[in-house]
Amino acid sequence: MFTGIIENLGEVKAIKTDHTNIHFTISSSISHELKIDQSVAHNGVCLTVVGLTEDTHTVTAIDETLSKTNLGYLKVGSKINLERCMQMNARLDGHIVQGHVDQTAVCVKREELDGSWEYRFKYDASAGNVTVEKGSACVNGISLTVVNSAVDEFSVFIIPYTFEHTNLHQVEVGDTVNLEFDIIGKYVARLMANK
Repeated sequence: MFTGIIENLGEVKAIKTDHTNIHFTISSSISHELKIDQSVAHNGVCLTVVGLTEDTHTVTAIDETLSKTNLGYLKVGSKINLERCMQMNARLDGHIVQGHVDQTAVCVKREELDGSWEYRFKYDASAGNVTVEKGSACVNGISLTVVNSAVDEFSVFIIPYTFEHTNLHQVEVGDTVNLEFDIIGKYVARLMANK
């Protein structure tokens, strides 16, 4: 489990294809603290650490993960949001995040608002996922509050700290992001669909 509060911004140092899998080697200031078999969210995708050096860690994404997330778009030099799993005795500063991306979305608006930024994301609503105003959504692993919600899109406002310390500063109109919808909202939507 995660909180959606990004701990570190890593950089992709190497990408290696192995059959349908891709191994990503990431450099970050927390890589030296990680352990083999540890779960770490990468752009909101829970991946297992499979290799370590002094200042990098390696994770593997299988074909299923690559087909449902934006990890396949990463290149050497790409910035990636990192968060270690939540400790049970810690504060839950964001919201409950599983690290299981529900689907991707496309950025359809990015506007600077004199000190903050508005982003609007459009997604395929046929999967049954929903957002609600003042609810939470996870974008590239970042816990964000939904400002405007429609059937297939939503907006968020970004403060300077989040803009500077996550990879949102690199997201432009047309870019693909990972979405994990609020777990409570997913259960409510499922219950309503089964009535």
